[in-house]
Amino acid sequence: MRHRVAGYKLGRDTEHRTAMRRNLAISLLTHGQVTTTIPKAKSVKPFVEKLISSARKGDLASRRRVLQAIGDPYLIAHEDDPDVVRNRYGEVVSAPRVVKKLFDEIAPRYADRPGGYTRIVRLGTHRIGDGSDLCVLQLVGSEEGPQVSGAYSRRRDKADRRMEYAAQQRRDQTAAVVEEPSPEEAEDPSPPEAEEAESSTETLQKDE
Repeated sequence: MRHRVAGYKLGRDTEHRTAMRRNLAISLLTHGQVTTTIPKAKSVKPFVEKLISSARKGDLASRRRVLQAIGDPYLIAHEDDPDVVRNRYGEVVSAPRVVKKLFDEIAPRYADRPGGYTRIVRLGTHRIGDGSDLCVLQLVGSEEGPQVSGAYSRRRDKADRRMEYAAQQRRDQTAAVVEEPSPEEAEDPSPPEAEEAESSTETLQKDE
């Protein structure tokens, strides 16, 4: 029995679960909200709120505690972010940091709010494949993210490109079917020159 054992295992081992929680937290702090399943959202919600509570203190120990929890990842809002500098191979050379945004922008926003920095909004839709219930985990005050307002979203951009590619494939297949000759035309053995020769022969026979 799992008496006095809190938390969600989520069908993963410790390392996988820790990495997943860290990645979701980084995405939430970067974009303001993230779409995920309800168990994952309930798992990462207290983790993110503890990070924000530590960032509200603003001291060096709190910053080190946050760095230990999520590292010091780059803050990349989208692929064409002007603040991100890449080399000729596409590798990131310099970019803003998520931890700096947490301490400079997010934490001061909740200076007068003792907890409750995030909310879970159930979408009423299901994930294709396993039918899991989906929700939006968002920071309070960041309700204008890509999942709600229709702003730029990397996932939505990828889905649009896939739909455009599938539509182009269907158009190409339709054009190929239209260009193929029908069976009657393919089996017709008499070319136009042969028909003209037969008609001229018949005309000569009638004149004789």
